[in-house]
Amino acid sequence: MANEIQLKYGCNPNQKPARIFMANGEELPVKVLSGRPGYINFLDALNGYQLVRELKIATGLPAAASFKHVSPAGAAVGVELTDVLRKIYFIPETDKLSPLACAYARARGADRMSSFGDFISLSDTCDYATAKLINREVSDGVIAPGYTEKALELLKKKRNGAYNVIEIDPNYKPEALEKKMCFGVTFEQGRNDLQITDEMLLNIVTENKTLSDEEKRDLVISLITLKYTQSNSVCFVKDGQAIGVGAGQQSRIHCTRLAGQKADNWFLRQHEKVLNLPLREDLKRPDRDNTIDLYLSETDCEDVIGEEVWMNYFTKKPERFTLEEKKAYLATVTGVALGSDAFFPFGDNIERAHKSGVTVIAQPGGSIRDDHVIDTCNKYGIAMAFTGLRLFHH
Repeated sequence: MANEIQLKYGCNPNQKPARIFMANGEELPVKVLSGRPGYINFLDALNGYQLVRELKIATGLPAAASFKHVSPAGAAVGVELTDVLRKIYFIPETDKLSPLACAYARARGADRMSSFGDFISLSDTCDYATAKLINREVSDGVIAPGYTEKALELLKKKRNGAYNVIEIDPNYKPEALEKKMCFGVTFEQGRNDLQITDEMLLNIVTENKTLSDEEKRDLVISLITLKYTQSNSVCFVKDGQAIGVGAGQQSRIHCTRLAGQKADNWFLRQHEKVLNLPLREDLKRPDRDNTIDLYLSETDCEDVIGEEVWMNYFTKKPERFTLEEKKAYLATVTGVALGSDAFFPFGDNIERAHKSGVTVIAQPGGSIRDDHVIDTCNKYGIAMAFTGLRLFHH
């Protein structure tokens, strides 16, 4: 490993020169095995690897993350996929999936629109089953602590050898202080190395004080995901995977609405009408994602978009999926965990979260309106823990 890697350019093509390096002269903890990663690629890779490493430590399960512009579009641990999830993630029944492959499939499948062209982070050595899934998707690159020979051989062929494959030293420990510059001014702070565990969920302030082991796991996943998400942010989690991340919003209710809509779309993709859409077989994966998203965004799609346009995507006219049907289906959703990187200032966040099936919440607490937020949770029987831990990330 070298102590410096030259980059093509910085955040934008006009920002040159660009490099990553170790200021102390030591070797970098990363090695480029294929491709030529850029500035944003490395920001995604290093933030993503921290996230999945902490998920692995917290849950004991392999973890994966899908990053775009220094926030996760999805993050998950290696819980086995259901048949329905295989279908909405476009994974054939014949594919044998390792726990790491399951984690990646969940991370990539949470918000497939946002994950287009993502950077992938893996907690464990990338095996061939995971590499096969990566090879099928449009992404910029992957970072992992290692690769099997067969997996690396496959990934090096992706994009005619231009695909970015990074190996990171799993034993690397950064310095306690971190620095960054803005407008020529150097900022310095202690690293946010606090380890998140379910012990932070003991202060349950609502009437419902019951948290199952699975709910604790999902709340921990939400908090670790938020630790590496641009603030303000909230994260919806279900069955070991983030299903909606609202990142970088100035208003917390906008975070909750954004993440809630993503979570709603994840559930709606599992509706029988979406599962049975007569999509053309020659549609590429991104086109399928775009078509499904368009179908879900329209109340009466065939009335809004001309039939001749829809026939570019379907073999026949799709069955109408009305707003009333969507609302009725989403009303049956339950068991969703929600984490917030800072306190909820108003109960409107809880009202919106309830509409997306949230039954457990973890947030720092500390708002002057905490009583109102707690009362709103009590109205719906939601269990809420105050962690006392703020997780802003910039």
